[in-house]
Amino acid sequence: MALQFYNTASRKKEIFTLPEGVPAVRMYCCGPTVYHFAHIGNLRTYIFEDFLVRTLNYYGYKVNHIVNITDVGHLTSDADSGDDKMEKGAAREGKSVWDIAKFYTDAFMADWHRLNIQEPTRWTPATQHIQEQIDLVKTLEEKGYTYRTSDGIYFDSLKFPRYADFARLDVENLRKGSRIDMGEKKNATDFALWKFSPKDKKRAMEWDSPWGVGFPGWHIECSAMAMKYNGPTLDIHCGGTDHIRVHHTNEIAQSECANGVQFARFWMHGEFLRTASEEKLEDGTTEQKFGKMSKSSGEFLTVSLLMDRGFNPLDYRFFAIGSHYRNYLNFTWEALTGAKEAFKSLHKKTDPLIGKATAITSEAAKAFQNEFKDAIGDDLNMPRALGIMNTMLKSDIDDGEKAALVMDFDKIFGLKLDQPREEYAKKGANDEIDTAKIEALIAARKEARANKNWAESDRIRDELAAMNIVIKDSKEGTTWSVKE
Repeated sequence: MALQFYNTASRKKEIFTLPEGVPAVRMYCCGPTVYHFAHIGNLRTYIFEDFLVRTLNYYGYKVNHIVNITDVGHLTSDADSGDDKMEKGAAREGKSVWDIAKFYTDAFMADWHRLNIQEPTRWTPATQHIQEQIDLVKTLEEKGYTYRTSDGIYFDSLKFPRYADFARLDVENLRKGSRIDMGEKKNATDFALWKFSPKDKKRAMEWDSPWGVGFPGWHIECSAMAMKYNGPTLDIHCGGTDHIRVHHTNEIAQSECANGVQFARFWMHGEFLRTASEEKLEDGTTEQKFGKMSKSSGEFLTVSLLMDRGFNPLDYRFFAIGSHYRNYLNFTWEALTGAKEAFKSLHKKTDPLIGKATAITSEAAKAFQNEFKDAIGDDLNMPRALGIMNTMLKSDIDDGEKAALVMDFDKIFGLKLDQPREEYAKKGANDEIDTAKIEALIAARKEARANKNWAESDRIRDELAAMNIVIKDSKEGTTWSVKE
């Protein structure tokens, strides 16, 4: 079977090949906004993108994989209003925006590595690419796609006739019944390219520009950085399904208007992880409902919390394999426990094979390998691929070929099946103790308590608890230990 992926732009599966003369897959993935911890729903998207990169490699492609770090410009509203999320995070914790960005970028990277996600070719923080964003806005301005309001430079979406095509938007009804605060915007779908700093106060993050002091809009960073490192046309652009309607639609508009060429050949989106809640019915009974996990609700699950509950991050990675990336994945603790037990059962079959790999020569073994390749090449069908491995392990091919196939398949799964379960399962939060980070958090908590900022003190205590750190206050000061 030829390698094929579902393309959001066409709403169908398409054969993937590289254009002649292109040496590597030009791939861009929307990264985190580093104002808070990433939740496991966010991280599901990065796991799917890791399966994608590994599959491309398996099929013989090199990948120039770019992931951005949004450390400025992402407002709390898609309507270009509200606070910058970085400023919001700084206010929440009483720190500078730069400290917030550093802290949550480090936390994100720790989760990334715990989940055994491969490093991208390049990480691209937005604050390190301000000039590229300014240059792109200037290009759009010179070509007549922008207008100025009292609060920024905006993209005129009506000047891009295909604006509605990607997300299948009903723009006319958006205009008639929009709940968006239009302000000085000409059209409901227009968006900010550059925002001006408030006249009455200085922002922590702001830069000079041809239009005045301010900061870039969220959407412009992805286009600017994607094009800087992968050129005007990408082969694959990835993100979550929540990016389709606004963020990716806006990226397409500004990029194609600036360059006059297709921005991305394939668009691939991961579906939401949903968590359960109990809803009371009229008859007094309750029903379990599933909804998208969100930071805005203040209730979300992190990798550290999973570890605190006795799970290894690879248990969650295995859990993610059990559902296709374009399907909702419903999370419950019972479901994760089931995945953990299934992962243990898999290890009981694969652990005895470690170190026994031989050449894959028999027709039966080659057939399993080909079937596996077809599964992952069919739009990353990981559940089917896992089923093929389980069937192979029950087959009568010899242990040497079974071991070789396990190692081959794990190039995609990334489950570290070259290590016995006992060796990795005992590793948890305690194996990644960052003493300097713990001491810094304790010092920040001490300062918060001195200022009677009890909410911040409690937040830091909870953060330490999520890291498996127990703190004890006494007259002599605060001491800490690792939870047994």
